[in-house]
Amino acid sequence: MGKNTMIRKAIRGHLQNNPNLESLLPFVRGNIGFVFSKDDLNAVKKVISENKVAAPAKAGAIAPCDVVVPAGNTGLEPTQTSFFQALNIGTKINKGQIEISNNVNLIKTGDRVGASEAGLLAKLNIKPFAYGLAIKNVWDNGAVYGPEVLELTDEAIVAKFNNGVKNIAALGLAIGYPTVASLPHSVIRGYKNVLAISLGTEYSIPQAEKIKNALANPGAAAPAAAAPAAKKEEAPKKEEKKEESEEDVGGFGLFGDD
Repeated sequence: MGKNTMIRKAIRGHLQNNPNLESLLPFVRGNIGFVFSKDDLNAVKKVISENKVAAPAKAGAIAPCDVVVPAGNTGLEPTQTSFFQALNIGTKINKGQIEISNNVNLIKTGDRVGASEAGLLAKLNIKPFAYGLAIKNVWDNGAVYGPEVLELTDEAIVAKFNNGVKNIAALGLAIGYPTVASLPHSVIRGYKNVLAISLGTEYSIPQAEKIKNALANPGAAAPAAAAPAAKKEEAPKKEEKKEESEEDVGGFGLFGDD
């Protein structure tokens, strides 16, 4: 990090060794810095996003997030009640200390922090904001990408590739221009047309014989499918006969009645 003028001068002085660095010059504006790394960019992004510093709310600052004051004992003496009354926060005195009755949404995202809110948060020792580095762009060998590319997973990349293949196939089929993506669909479409002609005429092809036989004898497959069911129904009958033979062994009943 440093003066933007010096950063531009350093980049221009190194262009003879790496001309790709020229693509960085348009981004050297404002309060920025550079992170150089040879590691995986997702790991670098994680380190940057996790390193944040807690900061108090200052009067006049724009709140980057909602600020909620939790209910409970504040540790303040009853003489400090005026701070809560100015902000319409319900309190009560419990064991000689001020206690907030309910959670209070003190500041909303995008609101300007007032002097009363800043003073109250300082007394409660609450640091509601956190500040750190925000990734603006990713540079790789002269190509500049947005930070959203670091959120892509392997599954998302495969899904985007599949969508691209589908679009190319649809375009090729619509304009009649064969491509690697549309060729399988064209072959299947041609096969369907030939099959339809074969079924509608006496002309036959090996792939259509099975379908023609099924259409000519629609009931041929039904008995074959019903046969296993009939065999399954016979199984319980055999078990019943076995039970009867066990109950009547040697001419005597199960309990010796005969």
